Amino acid sequence: MFNRNRCLRRVAAIASISSLVTGCGVLSSDSPDDEGPIVVGTTSAPSTLDPAASWDSSWELFRNIYQTLLSYPVGATTPQPDAAEKCGFSDSSNQVYRCTLRKGLKFSNGDPLDAQAVKHSIDRVRKLNVNGGPAGLLGSLERVQAPSGREVVFRLNKPDATFPFVLATPAMSIVAPGAYPADALREKGDVVGSGPYTLKSYEDGKEAALVRNDRYEGYAKHRNNAVTIRYFQGSDAMVEALREKEIDLTYRGLAAGDVLDLQSVAGKDQEIQLVEGTGTDINYLVFNPKDPWAGKKAVRRAVAQVVDRAAIAHKVYKDTVDPLYSMVPKGLTGHTTGFFDDYGDPSVAKARRILADAGITERVPLTLWYTTDRYGSETALEFQELEKQLEASGLFTVTLKSRPWNTYVKGYQNGEYPAFGRGWFPDFPDADNFIAPFVGEQNALGTPYPAPEITDVLLPRSRRESDRADVVREFERAQQILVDDVRLLPLWQGRQYVAASRDISGAERALDPSTIMMVWELSRKTSW
Repeated sequence: MFNRNRCLRRVAAIASISSLVTGCGVLSSDSPDDEGPIVVGTTSAPSTLDPAASWDSSWELFRNIYQTLLSYPVGATTPQPDAAEKCGFSDSSNQVYRCTLRKGLKFSNGDPLDAQAVKHSIDRVRKLNVNGGPAGLLGSLERVQAPSGREVVFRLNKPDATFPFVLATPAMSIVAPGAYPADALREKGDVVGSGPYTLKSYEDGKEAALVRNDRYEGYAKHRNNAVTIRYFQGSDAMVEALREKEIDLTYRGLAAGDVLDLQSVAGKDQEIQLVEGTGTDINYLVFNPKDPWAGKKAVRRAVAQVVDRAAIAHKVYKDTVDPLYSMVPKGLTGHTTGFFDDYGDPSVAKARRILADAGITERVPLTLWYTTDRYGSETALEFQELEKQLEASGLFTVTLKSRPWNTYVKGYQNGEYPAFGRGWFPDFPDADNFIAPFVGEQNALGTPYPAPEITDVLLPRSRRESDRADVVREFERAQQILVDDVRLLPLWQGRQYVAASRDISGAERALDPSTIMMVWELSRKTSW
């Protein structure tokens, strides 16, 4: 582990999140901060305040203002009780899951949080079934029962050892029945939840002000009384705000150049620390099967044969990300390198043969879409590099188009884009969550992807096994199907960087296994 001297460095310290979790406690303060809110900067703004409508990084806010039955205390890699007092399968086939709620739970408006509220919240996700929303996570759920005020029973239509992980996602946030109608999304711009914080105020795309929820009952222990989250359009402005002490730390969206700059000032900058950890977020292209060109498998295979992931990682991201050759990232059980195994190094000659064998001899027109304000400042540069690679092959004529996130989402859900970029921050740390969300008629992309062997055979078989090491073969086969179809083209796997003022502690333990920030872990240092 880390020694005391390294942990006490005042320079821009680059440290392993996993090591620091159990490392030097002298950097932490157990007493809540009374010097005003801790201000967090991020480039990842919510697309909605209603959990039933979100299967995206709106969850980063939800984790802190809503509550789920299960969640992830610091250091946990499997779900533990939060609103629940206890949960577990009550049968040998993993099809009946029971939870008992803590006593005396209340929402922020004072309404009681009981089993009926939990049932209402989960049933509502399924009934609304928002396109691109989280209903797809509940494919194994048959019905929810509330036999008493504190008991909730989930009856599944098939064995599903991943169901506790699903319940721990912010999509399963518990909402007040009186404030969130069963048949419509909540239109008001406020929140009624039971999480560690209440949402004092919210300005869409700009700022969320959180204050401690004194009614909260759960595992989280507040180390501060208030947190303000500020949303930035890009890394430059966010880092400048950090240097000017307008914010206390950054969360998502640090550009590669800024990461390198923060690394290079070690020993010079007495004000900023940089925490580095392994990420499980991925970046990939999605092809629309209804598009006249992207719908042709030969075109998708040719793109896969030309794209140079290593060049993207090096030129655009300055080696702060790693090339990815499967939808399941490195570090998770079942990871493969299927695209490299099948395609090898980039080759224009091979791509030309793929197209010629399909009778395509003219340059293929292809429009690539990306979002301008979701995944960081390099997104535009990444797509410019993709355009350069594809154009240089002489096989494609590429047009780039972009939109802000809120309108971008509507576009791909409506099937408007031939090919588009997406990022994925996992719902839970299991290979299942890098495959299941993208296949089936209802999925996280709003683009139907029938894959019956995956949805009807491989995933159900894998979910019978609680020991995830026993399902490697199923995940390897599922990944090979994704490689063969080329509906999704993985590009890179991220690393997680958090830059913080030296006066802030807790950044090293504030990320859960899905790299969502638990802001209650942040505090101001009281001593060195």
